[in-house]
Amino acid sequence: MNIFLQATFEGLSLGAVYSLVAIGFVLIFRATDVLSFAQPAMVVVGAGFISYFATQLGIPFIFAFIIGIILTGLLGFILERTFLRPMVGEPVFSVAVLTIGIDILLRVVLDNWIGINPKYMGDPFPSYGNFGSLNIGGLTVKYLEVTALITSLVLISILSVFFKRSKYGVAMRATSLDQEAALAQGINVGRVFGLVWFIAGLLAAFAGFFITGGFNTLTNTSFISALRALPAVVIGGLDSITGAIIGSLIIGLTQGYVAYYQINIENIVGFSLGSGFSLIAPYLIMFFILLIRPDGLFGREEVERV
Repeated sequence: MNIFLQATFEGLSLGAVYSLVAIGFVLIFRATDVLSFAQPAMVVVGAGFISYFATQLGIPFIFAFIIGIILTGLLGFILERTFLRPMVGEPVFSVAVLTIGIDILLRVVLDNWIGINPKYMGDPFPSYGNFGSLNIGGLTVKYLEVTALITSLVLISILSVFFKRSKYGVAMRATSLDQEAALAQGINVGRVFGLVWFIAGLLAAFAGFFITGGFNTLTNTSFISALRALPAVVIGGLDSITGAIIGSLIIGLTQGYVAYYQINIENIVGFSLGSGFSLIAPYLIMFFILLIRPDGLFGREEVERV
């Protein structure tokens, strides 16, 4: 029972972090009809900013964390203004390819900076050493996982209120439903696009720290962890924030359960699944769900007039 609870807690914590990246995917897609493949790179950029300010410049962690998050949001805004804004009106495929180019550009820069030696992330709980943990009834509860879960819930709640109550939140919702109608109502759609990329950058930075902070280091392979938010979005539906959250929890729990129960699964199927099966399991879940629900669990089926 303890193993099940441990796997569930770790899966929920990981899924909550994935949801931050997934929501960024959905916000950009709903506003621009483009799936931004640059989001995984933005996750690692956010972690890189935090690592640089916290460990190389020696800034106290909390300030390094805040600076890193803000800079990542600003980077998202600048990328939208510099690369995406001139592409307004161009085919969606062309814009999607451009985001792949942005992803590659960011990866190259980060790879050169990271090099062969992992970058230390900085410890938000220095008094406890190595991020610290508690033992509760036989369960090992890491402070970082609890913080990740609580932070994700708070951010999602803030975003929910922002979308429903604020002027810009309502403008973002209107733009996501119909850009032309939003323009006719006097909404500055260009400003909305910039705001969407800024928010997506903020969320990516939060997720970046929690994803890489779990290992206490930032490496050239950290992109792979960030990329697992993509199947979460596809599972939930590209245009659904609720779907992004549910899909992320499914992916997180899948990873958690497979990591703890892989030996049991191998005994059932009768062959070895390999040491990295927990990493590919989310993509298998995505494949099977898409066979049943091609638009995702909460995605809206598009009906084209002919």
